[in-house]
Amino acid sequence: QVQLVESGGGSVQAGGSLRLSCVVFGYTYTTYSMGWFRQPPGAEREGVAAIDSDGRTSYVDSVKGRFTISQDNAKNTLYLQMNSLKPEDTAVYYCAAALTIELAAPRFVQYWGQGTQVTVSS
Repeated sequence: QVQLVESGGGSVQAGGSLRLSCVVFGYTYTTYSMGWFRQPPGAEREGVAAIDSDGRTSYVDSVKGRFTISQDNAKNTLYLQMNSLKPEDTAVYYCAAALTIELAAPRFVQYWGQGTQVTVSS
């Protein structure tokens, strides 16, 4: 039914920027919450940022002031603008969709993207 297709990952030096995109196929998510999660090597998947149906955003403390989540409802596209990247941001990043998103509870995500690798070198 629903597919999330991510793009925008890559390798950058510390201090650089990347913008991740996630196109949602199969529905219009005007009433859904969307988010980004990431999984560093050898670690558990963790929440990064989320935006709900009212446009309210939330971020994990480690990315506040550096990352910005946004969405274009007309294009069914979610974005994550990542600035001032640090080596600890290195992870596979996943787009996520659900009726609600809880950054601390990735197990409740209904739909996942395939993941895109972000590598930040020092």
